[in-house]
Amino acid sequence: MDREKQKRAPIYEALEAFKKKRVVPFDVPGHKRGRGNPELVQLLGEKCVSLDVNSMKPLDNLCHPVSVIKEAEELAAEAFGAAGAYLMVGGTTSAVQTMILSVCRAGDKIILPRNVHKSVINAMVLYGAVPVYVNPDVNQKLGISLGMEVDKVRQAIEDNPDAVAVFVNNPTYYGICSDIKTIVELAHARGMKVLADEAHGTHLYFGKNLPVSAMEAGADLAAVSMHKSGGSLTQSSLLLLNKGVNADYVRQIINLTQTTSASYLLLSSLDISRRNLALRGEESFGKVVDMAEYARSEINSIGGYYAYGKELVNGNSVFDYDVTKLSVYTRDIGLAGIEVYDLLRDEYDIQIEFGDISNILAYISIGDRIQDIERLVGALADIERLYKKDSTGLLSGEYISPKVVMSPQKAFYSDKISLPVEKSSGRVCAEFVMCYPPGIPILAPGEMITDDIVEYIMYAKEKGCSMQGTEDPAVEHLMVLANI
Repeated sequence: MDREKQKRAPIYEALEAFKKKRVVPFDVPGHKRGRGNPELVQLLGEKCVSLDVNSMKPLDNLCHPVSVIKEAEELAAEAFGAAGAYLMVGGTTSAVQTMILSVCRAGDKIILPRNVHKSVINAMVLYGAVPVYVNPDVNQKLGISLGMEVDKVRQAIEDNPDAVAVFVNNPTYYGICSDIKTIVELAHARGMKVLADEAHGTHLYFGKNLPVSAMEAGADLAAVSMHKSGGSLTQSSLLLLNKGVNADYVRQIINLTQTTSASYLLLSSLDISRRNLALRGEESFGKVVDMAEYARSEINSIGGYYAYGKELVNGNSVFDYDVTKLSVYTRDIGLAGIEVYDLLRDEYDIQIEFGDISNILAYISIGDRIQDIERLVGALADIERLYKKDSTGLLSGEYISPKVVMSPQKAFYSDKISLPVEKSSGRVCAEFVMCYPPGIPILAPGEMITDDIVEYIMYAKEKGCSMQGTEDPAVEHLMVLANI
């Protein structure tokens, strides 16, 4: 990587030059640098609103970049060790769906774990790809899905030689990493592409002694959430390409769904954040690792909690662990993760990333400070002292592997009826049900509803999880296939 080149931020520089010209706007957006919406200026600031501009020749165009955006993408590719990179303003959802549509056509099989983000299954609903699930093992105590085991991936490839791709989480929300390098070798030996969801893996490209990144492992495409651990604005992301991928075709796929009015606030944040990581990422993520490890040690010393880390690594279902993830098991203090999440926010003014049935996740990244870590640890100690109770009767957070009856697309577009959740067991689900975050479906279209799944949904609602995906906003009814 050329550090001198990486000091450039071409989109940001072009915006600065544009602002100095005091151009009179007879184009969109209609707020005209904020003059037409003073309350927006008051909320966001004059400089921010003045840079909310439309594509024009000096600022390039995201749909067909030829100047500053093209240069910014080339710098991003170099910084991430990729053959190519695209700036994405539709979140990592759009990057994930672009990956799938770039390699899959209607009816094509794709091998993947079931604990994928909803955007992956949404892509299959939209584009008609057919999932071949490699159901991950579950840590019975923690109730979290682990990684893809190499032997199971090998078997899935042998059983489905007509599959076109293998999809890998690298890492999962909880920090679990599969042996992506070996999976790439297995897939490439059979002519299959490898797609990586690195929504939670930006730092893998810059930190030391962290799990291998998708590009380094040889994956063909990777979706990277720069706004999560990379410091850019929410909704901004990158799509990375390795050698051998048709970059022009991927751009065509992106343009099928991506906006033609890309936000320059998002684009410039990607540009500036890439520069920051290229120049200071190793040092920054070294501090993140130190803070996460310190927090892990302090939380485990409280008693009752279990902040897990590298000790989970077994070389197979947990091939590696991302130590920047501060995932904490809470059930031994008699509280579901979502209950601890609510207490932290409501009683201590601490907002963590999410709580599920058994765990919480505090997302630590480049903007955190040691005093913030101390405050979190102190609050957790307080909660353990004040709110601890008998854990008898708490539902296990164990992930329930669903039975797939038909493809997500076929189920989603089939005739359906609405049934109360408690009366839906034995039917085939025709919509999504999930706690968000983390956004991993409890049920997806085409999957069999069982008594255990109904119990899980009812329990998650009772504990206060944010339920999404159903037509019924209250999640009291589920849409099921009418004839099955």
